[in-house]
Amino acid sequence: MASQSNSVKSILYALVANGAIAIAKFFAAIYTGSGSMMAEAVHSVADCSNQGLLLLGLKKAKKPPSMEHPLGHGKEIYFWSFIVAIMLFSVGGMFSIYEGWHKLGSDEPLSSPWIAVGVLVFAILAEGGSLWGCIVEINKSRGDRSLWQWFRQSRQSELVVVFGEDIAAQAGLVFALCAIGMTMITGNPVYDAIGSIVIGILLIIIAILVAREVKDLIVGQGVDPLVDKEMRAFLDQQPQVANVYNLLTLQLGNDVMVAIKAQMPSGLSGQEQVDAINQTETAFKAQFPQVLWLFFEPDCKD
Repeated sequence: MASQSNSVKSILYALVANGAIAIAKFFAAIYTGSGSMMAEAVHSVADCSNQGLLLLGLKKAKKPPSMEHPLGHGKEIYFWSFIVAIMLFSVGGMFSIYEGWHKLGSDEPLSSPWIAVGVLVFAILAEGGSLWGCIVEINKSRGDRSLWQWFRQSRQSELVVVFGEDIAAQAGLVFALCAIGMTMITGNPVYDAIGSIVIGILLIIIAILVAREVKDLIVGQGVDPLVDKEMRAFLDQQPQVANVYNLLTLQLGNDVMVAIKAQMPSGLSGQEQVDAINQTETAFKAQFPQVLWLFFEPDCKD
């Protein structure tokens, strides 16, 4: 069975890194008057809020099933992940573009730009640590897929969000560093304004990509393709199952619902068939503990 990633650990890595970075960025932005730095500071604050929302979503997703929610609350993490994507788009992306556009007509030089450079270098190192921690968790379930393939196929929306945020943060920091560097070299603050606009566009692109993936999960997706392949292989190895006609799965946060239609060995009595189904279900849930609902239908044809 594919290893499960620890989303909480990745979120906490990002929260600690972004909290420290946000404080440093605000100090540098106020002291230097850099639009790129202010855009980055707001971006880091938005990221801290986003990670708080993801932790809230994970907590709410653990609520047990009820009469009104018989399949549990696992999909609630998808809702909060989508809210995070909206915040990344609006608070991060749109504000950065506004800040850059506002600074385009300004000819006010940066004050003490080396402070901004030092803060950006610190932020790049801190965000790099957060991104590394996130990738370590991703690699537990990525298999031999590329990071882009994992991003498109993963069913852990919170980890997808953190990965997208970390990528956007690293790229944004590099853009901000380049913008301030060009401003220092040329003495023209327009480069700083352009850097802020580029950061905003980058955040909007990442937010749209994240929102698209989370939207698919909200609508309803099966398990990760690698897990689906493992489930089918496991059923094929069971002596109580002669042929698997159909396997349907539905990802519900960290929980999974599975429906199996299969042919049982011939010559079994009614009770023997029931016993065989029960044995298969027990073995299946032991192999895939994320499966909380399992429905098994014996049949002789598809």
